[in-house]
Amino acid sequence: MAVSKLELRIFDGSRQLFSAPANFLVTIIDGNQTERVAKFFENNQLPFDLPFFDNFGDNYRVVVSTDGHKQAGFQPVVLSEKFSRTLDIMLIPDDPGFSFVNARWEAASAKYTFLANGVENAIGKARYEMLLDEREQSLACFLNLVEAMGHINLSQGTPLNYIKQLRWDAPFAPAQDRFFAWCDPKLIDQVKIATLAKQFAAAPSGLHPGATSSWKQLQFGEANVQLTFHENDHLTIDGVDCIMVEPDMDYFQDPAAHIFFEVLPNELTHSLTNPTEVYVLRWMAGRHAGVPEFAPIYTITS
Repeated sequence: MAVSKLELRIFDGSRQLFSAPANFLVTIIDGNQTERVAKFFENNQLPFDLPFFDNFGDNYRVVVSTDGHKQAGFQPVVLSEKFSRTLDIMLIPDDPGFSFVNARWEAASAKYTFLANGVENAIGKARYEMLLDEREQSLACFLNLVEAMGHINLSQGTPLNYIKQLRWDAPFAPAQDRFFAWCDPKLIDQVKIATLAKQFAAAPSGLHPGATSSWKQLQFGEANVQLTFHENDHLTIDGVDCIMVEPDMDYFQDPAAHIFFEVLPNELTHSLTNPTEVYVLRWMAGRHAGVPEFAPIYTITS
């Protein structure tokens, strides 16, 4: 039987190769649902020779785990006899923490200037540091979203170019699963253009109270940005009649999977989308797609 080659690389939440030696359980299952590998390894970079079928059997599933860390995996990993594929997997601790050493006010406000728009610098800094001190999950969510939005190339700029001011007033303050901001309404036209180019697709807005329209990015299998607009909410900023935008990032691209495996479980457990899970999914999806690395100005630690 012909052989396809896979190189598996295992990273930690700092986006660096996982410290080795470790005790990684690697499971690899082919598209025929036959288990090809189920073995412990010590190294963080592992080569595999796997059967090549020249059909759906080449759609592999790879899962990695180690003690004290969340299991992670990716599918489908499409292999071929004609080239070697590299797959990067990230493992984060079961009880993850955050390192915001590179995400202090000075760095964040310089990178995302709308953070300080509309308020005195001291007020903006105080609000931001409140997230640092008391609401780390909300800050991680915000940094995930703005990093991902900065990689969305519209016909003119990125979504960040249209954000004018972050909302801090209840109930619109940054949350664990989304934030609200005032934006130039031209962003809607840009998203509609991107929809014609198959970068976005119209999404249901019913799960977002007060929303008038919503679109979801289509680039990845998981952790795509969704931009939801509240066109009946207005505020004039720098002479622009702004509307409210609500960015969030779901685990799944497929709407049915989003409802059944994210929305409904969150409702039952009274939980919100976890920014650490989004971080892992979006990083791995980006590495698999070969796009610029998803690198928020924070990292996940033990």
